[in-house]
Amino acid sequence: MRNYRKILTKIATFITFGTLFFIVAYILINGLPNLTPQLFEWKYNTTNVSMLPSIITTLYIVVLGLLISVPIGVFTAIFMVEYLDSQNVFIRIIRLATDTLSAIPSIVYGLFGMLFFVYYLDLKNSVISGVLTVSIMVLPVIIRSSEEALLNVRNDYRWGSLALGAGRLRTVFRVVLPAALPGIISGVVLSTGRIIGESAALIYTLGTSTKLPTSLSNSGRTLSVHMYMLSGEGRFIDQAFATAVVILLMVLILNAISSFIGKKIAGKSYMK
Repeated sequence: MRNYRKILTKIATFITFGTLFFIVAYILINGLPNLTPQLFEWKYNTTNVSMLPSIITTLYIVVLGLLISVPIGVFTAIFMVEYLDSQNVFIRIIRLATDTLSAIPSIVYGLFGMLFFVYYLDLKNSVISGVLTVSIMVLPVIIRSSEEALLNVRNDYRWGSLALGAGRLRTVFRVVLPAALPGIISGVVLSTGRIIGESAALIYTLGTSTKLPTSLSNSGRTLSVHMYMLSGEGRFIDQAFATAVVILLMVLILNAISSFIGKKIAGKSYMK
Protein backbone atom coordinates (compact mmCIF):
# COMPACT_ATOMS: atom_id res chain seq x y z
CA MET A 1 0.00 0.00 0.00
CA ARG A 2 2.82 2.36 0.87
CA ASN A 3 4.54 1.63 -2.42
CA TYR A 4 1.39 2.59 -4.31
CA ARG A 5 1.22 5.86 -2.38
CA LYS A 6 4.84 6.65 -3.16
CA ILE A 7 4.31 5.86 -6.83
CA LEU A 8 1.18 8.04 -7.01
CA THR A 9 2.99 10.86 -5.20
CA LYS A 10 5.91 10.69 -7.62
CA ILE A 11 3.57 10.61 -10.62
CA ALA A 12 1.63 13.64 -9.32
CA THR A 13 4.88 15.51 -8.64
CA PHE A 14 6.21 14.68 -12.10
CA ILE A 15 2.99 15.85 -13.77
CA THR A 16 2.95 19.10 -11.77
CA PHE A 17 6.56 20.07 -12.39
CA GLY A 18 6.47 18.72 -15.95
CA THR A 19 3.47 20.89 -16.79
CA LEU A 20 5.11 23.94 -15.20
CA PHE A 21 8.37 23.31 -17.03
CA PHE A 22 6.53 22.85 -20.33
CA ILE A 23 4.61 26.12 -19.96
CA VAL A 24 7.68 28.14 -18.98
CA ALA A 25 9.82 26.57 -21.71
CA TYR A 26 7.13 27.15 -24.34
CA ILE A 27 6.86 30.83 -23.39
CA LEU A 28 10.63 31.33 -23.36
CA ILE A 29 11.21 29.53 -26.67
CA ASN A 30 8.53 31.58 -28.44
CA GLY A 31 9.13 34.84 -26.61
CA LEU A 32 12.87 35.35 -26.19
CA PRO A 33 13.65 35.57 -29.93
CA ASN A 34 11.01 38.30 -30.28
CA LEU A 35 12.38 40.59 -27.57
CA THR A 36 13.59 43.60 -29.55
CA PRO A 37 14.62 47.15 -28.57
CA GLN A 38 11.51 48.47 -30.30
CA LEU A 39 9.35 46.80 -27.66
CA PHE A 40 10.94 49.02 -25.01
CA GLU A 41 10.61 52.39 -26.66
CA TRP A 42 9.13 55.16 -24.54
CA LYS A 43 6.01 55.77 -26.66
CA TYR A 44 3.64 53.17 -28.07
CA ASN A 45 2.61 53.16 -31.69
CA THR A 46 1.19 50.60 -34.11
CA THR A 47 4.68 49.90 -35.48
CA ASN A 48 6.67 49.17 -32.33
CA VAL A 49 3.75 48.11 -30.05
CA SER A 50 6.01 49.12 -27.15
CA MET A 51 5.34 47.50 -23.77
CA LEU A 52 7.34 50.02 -21.71
CA PRO A 53 4.30 52.16 -20.77
CA SER A 54 2.52 48.96 -19.72
CA ILE A 55 5.50 47.87 -17.59
CA ILE A 56 5.50 51.16 -15.70
CA THR A 57 1.71 51.10 -15.32
CA THR A 58 1.91 47.54 -13.96
CA LEU A 59 4.40 48.68 -11.32
CA TYR A 60 2.05 51.54 -10.39
CA ILE A 61 -0.86 49.14 -9.91
CA VAL A 62 1.17 46.57 -7.94
CA VAL A 63 2.84 49.04 -5.56
CA LEU A 64 -0.25 51.17 -4.90
CA GLY A 65 -2.52 48.13 -4.62
CA LEU A 66 -0.27 46.47 -2.04
CA LEU A 67 0.17 49.73 -0.12
CA ILE A 68 -3.59 49.75 0.41
CA SER A 69 -4.36 46.05 0.87
CA VAL A 70 -1.36 44.81 2.91
CA PRO A 71 -1.78 47.09 5.97
CA ILE A 72 -5.54 46.51 6.07
CA GLY A 73 -5.17 42.75 5.64
CA VAL A 74 -2.35 42.31 8.18
CA PHE A 75 -3.97 44.50 10.83
CA THR A 76 -7.28 42.66 10.34
CA ALA A 77 -5.51 39.34 10.87
CA ILE A 78 -3.73 40.67 13.98
CA PHE A 79 -7.03 41.83 15.44
CA MET A 80 -8.67 38.48 14.73
CA VAL A 81 -5.86 36.35 16.17
CA GLU A 82 -4.49 38.45 19.01
CA TYR A 83 -7.53 40.32 20.32
CA LEU A 84 -10.53 38.07 19.66
CA ASP A 85 -11.43 34.57 20.72
CA SER A 86 -11.10 32.00 17.92
CA GLN A 87 -14.74 30.95 18.37
CA ASN A 88 -16.04 34.50 18.19
CA VAL A 89 -19.00 34.93 15.85
CA PHE A 90 -17.39 38.00 14.33
CA ILE A 91 -14.32 35.96 13.33
CA ARG A 92 -16.49 33.28 11.76
CA ILE A 93 -18.28 35.90 9.68
CA ILE A 94 -14.96 37.39 8.51
CA ARG A 95 -13.58 33.96 7.61
CA LEU A 96 -16.73 33.08 5.69
CA ALA A 97 -16.58 36.42 3.88
CA THR A 98 -12.88 36.09 2.98
CA ASP A 99 -13.29 32.52 1.78
CA THR A 100 -16.28 33.54 -0.34
CA LEU A 101 -14.52 36.57 -1.79
CA SER A 102 -11.44 34.47 -2.63
CA ALA A 103 -13.59 32.20 -4.81
CA ILE A 104 -15.25 35.01 -6.78
CA PRO A 105 -14.01 35.28 -10.40
CA SER A 106 -11.95 38.36 -11.11
CA ILE A 107 -14.35 39.55 -13.79
CA VAL A 108 -16.99 40.00 -11.06
CA TYR A 109 -14.57 42.32 -9.25
CA GLY A 110 -14.12 44.14 -12.53
CA LEU A 111 -17.86 44.55 -12.92
CA PHE A 112 -18.14 45.84 -9.35
CA GLY A 113 -15.22 48.24 -9.87
CA MET A 114 -16.74 49.53 -13.10
CA LEU A 115 -20.19 50.11 -11.58
CA PHE A 116 -18.98 51.56 -8.27
CA PHE A 117 -15.63 53.28 -8.85
CA VAL A 118 -15.90 54.18 -12.53
CA TYR A 119 -19.57 55.19 -12.76
CA TYR A 120 -20.98 55.77 -9.26
CA LEU A 121 -17.93 57.60 -7.84
CA ASP A 122 -17.21 59.02 -11.31
CA LEU A 123 -13.51 58.08 -11.16
CA LYS A 124 -13.72 56.95 -14.79
CA ASN A 125 -11.28 54.43 -16.28
CA SER A 126 -8.19 55.41 -14.35
CA VAL A 127 -5.27 54.18 -12.29
CA ILE A 128 -7.10 54.88 -9.03
CA SER A 129 -10.12 52.81 -10.15
CA GLY A 130 -7.85 49.91 -11.06
CA VAL A 131 -5.85 50.18 -7.82
CA LEU A 132 -8.95 50.18 -5.61
CA THR A 133 -10.40 47.21 -7.50
CA VAL A 134 -7.28 45.02 -7.23
CA SER A 135 -6.87 46.05 -3.57
CA ILE A 136 -10.30 44.60 -2.79
CA MET A 137 -9.56 41.56 -4.96
CA VAL A 138 -6.34 40.52 -3.14
CA LEU A 139 -7.47 41.53 0.35
CA PRO A 140 -9.01 38.11 1.22
CA VAL A 141 -5.76 36.33 0.28
CA ILE A 142 -3.70 38.62 2.48
CA ILE A 143 -6.10 38.32 5.43
CA ARG A 144 -6.22 34.53 5.34
CA SER A 145 -2.48 34.03 4.79
CA SER A 146 -1.63 36.51 7.54
CA GLU A 147 -4.11 34.86 9.91
CA GLU A 148 -2.65 31.41 9.29
CA ALA A 149 0.88 32.74 9.74
CA LEU A 150 -0.02 34.34 13.08
CA LEU A 151 -1.82 31.21 14.28
CA ASN A 152 1.30 29.14 13.57
CA VAL A 153 3.41 31.24 15.94
CA ARG A 154 3.95 29.31 19.16
CA ASN A 155 2.18 30.66 22.23
CA ASP A 156 5.45 30.28 24.15
CA TYR A 157 6.72 33.37 22.37
CA ARG A 158 3.73 35.39 23.51
CA TRP A 159 3.84 34.11 27.09
CA GLY A 160 7.58 34.67 27.35
CA SER A 161 7.29 38.25 26.12
CA LEU A 162 4.38 39.00 28.45
CA ALA A 163 6.22 37.41 31.38
CA LEU A 164 9.18 39.73 30.78
CA GLY A 165 6.88 42.74 31.15
CA ALA A 166 6.14 43.59 27.53
CA GLY A 167 2.63 44.78 26.78
CA ARG A 168 0.25 43.15 24.31
CA LEU A 169 0.97 45.64 21.54
CA ARG A 170 4.75 45.40 21.97
CA THR A 171 4.54 41.60 21.99
CA VAL A 172 2.57 41.58 18.77
CA PHE A 173 4.90 43.88 16.84
CA ARG A 174 8.26 42.82 18.31
CA VAL A 175 7.75 39.08 18.82
CA VAL A 176 4.71 37.64 17.04
CA LEU A 177 4.79 39.63 13.80
CA PRO A 178 8.49 38.95 12.99
CA ALA A 179 7.93 35.24 13.58
CA ALA A 180 4.90 35.25 11.28
CA LEU A 181 6.54 37.40 8.61
CA PRO A 182 7.55 34.56 6.23
CA GLY A 183 3.92 33.41 6.01
CA ILE A 184 2.71 36.98 5.53
CA ILE A 185 5.29 37.53 2.78
CA SER A 186 4.01 34.40 1.04
CA GLY A 187 0.53 35.94 0.93
CA VAL A 188 1.96 39.19 -0.42
CA VAL A 189 3.87 37.29 -3.10
CA LEU A 190 0.70 35.46 -4.17
CA SER A 191 -1.15 38.77 -4.26
CA THR A 192 1.62 40.35 -6.34
CA GLY A 193 1.42 37.55 -8.89
CA ARG A 194 -2.36 37.83 -9.08
CA ILE A 195 -2.23 41.60 -9.66
CA ILE A 196 0.40 41.27 -12.39
CA GLY A 197 -1.53 38.52 -14.13
CA GLU A 198 -4.92 40.22 -13.84
CA SER A 199 -6.60 41.44 -16.99
CA ALA A 200 -10.40 41.05 -16.76
CA ALA A 201 -10.87 43.33 -13.73
CA LEU A 202 -8.47 45.97 -15.06
CA ILE A 203 -9.95 46.19 -18.53
CA TYR A 204 -13.20 47.43 -16.94
CA THR A 205 -11.56 49.80 -14.45
CA LEU A 206 -8.08 50.82 -15.59
CA GLY A 207 -8.89 50.82 -19.28
CA THR A 208 -6.76 49.96 -22.31
CA SER A 209 -5.02 53.23 -23.10
CA THR A 210 -1.56 52.77 -24.60
CA LYS A 211 -0.23 56.01 -23.09
CA LEU A 212 1.77 56.17 -19.88
CA PRO A 213 -0.52 57.57 -17.14
CA THR A 214 0.85 60.78 -15.67
CA SER A 215 -1.63 60.92 -12.77
CA LEU A 216 -4.00 58.67 -10.86
CA SER A 217 -6.92 59.95 -12.92
CA ASN A 218 -5.42 58.78 -16.24
CA SER A 219 -6.20 55.53 -17.99
CA GLY A 220 -3.58 52.96 -18.97
CA ARG A 221 -2.97 49.26 -19.45
CA THR A 222 -0.95 46.69 -17.55
CA LEU A 223 1.25 44.05 -19.17
CA SER A 224 -1.43 41.37 -18.97
CA VAL A 225 -3.98 43.67 -20.63
CA HIS A 226 -1.35 44.65 -23.20
CA MET A 227 -0.69 40.97 -23.99
CA TYR A 228 -4.43 40.29 -24.23
CA MET A 229 -4.94 43.16 -26.66
CA LEU A 230 -2.00 42.10 -28.85
CA SER A 231 -3.08 38.47 -29.01
CA GLY A 232 -6.70 39.49 -29.67
CA GLU A 233 -5.73 41.53 -32.71
CA GLY A 234 -4.02 38.50 -34.26
CA ARG A 235 -1.26 40.57 -35.89
CA PHE A 236 1.17 40.68 -32.99
CA ILE A 237 1.34 37.12 -31.66
CA ASP A 238 5.15 37.20 -31.53
CA GLN A 239 5.06 40.42 -29.52
CA ALA A 240 2.46 38.88 -27.21
CA PHE A 241 4.85 36.00 -26.47
CA ALA A 242 7.62 38.54 -25.78
CA THR A 243 5.27 40.31 -23.36
CA ALA A 244 4.60 36.99 -21.62
CA VAL A 245 8.36 36.58 -21.07
CA VAL A 246 8.55 40.02 -19.47
CA ILE A 247 5.57 39.20 -17.23
CA LEU A 248 7.28 36.00 -16.12
CA LEU A 249 10.52 37.82 -15.36
CA MET A 250 8.68 40.60 -13.53
CA VAL A 251 6.89 38.12 -11.27
CA LEU A 252 10.19 36.40 -10.43
CA ILE A 253 11.97 39.70 -9.72
CA LEU A 254 9.17 41.13 -7.55
CA ASN A 255 8.90 37.86 -5.61
CA ALA A 256 12.65 37.88 -4.96
CA ILE A 257 12.51 41.51 -3.82
CA SER A 258 9.55 40.77 -1.50
CA SER A 259 11.34 37.81 0.06
CA PHE A 260 14.55 39.81 0.50
CA ILE A 261 12.73 42.71 2.17
CA GLY A 262 10.82 40.30 4.42
CA LYS A 263 14.02 38.62 5.60
CA LYS A 264 15.69 41.97 6.25
CA ILE A 265 12.72 43.26 8.25
CA ALA A 266 12.51 40.03 10.25
CA GLY A 267 16.24 40.11 10.99
CA LYS A 268 16.15 43.72 12.21
CA SER A 269 13.08 43.03 14.34
CA TYR A 270 14.79 40.10 16.07
CA MET A 271 17.96 42.13 16.67
CA LYS A 272 15.92 44.77 18.47
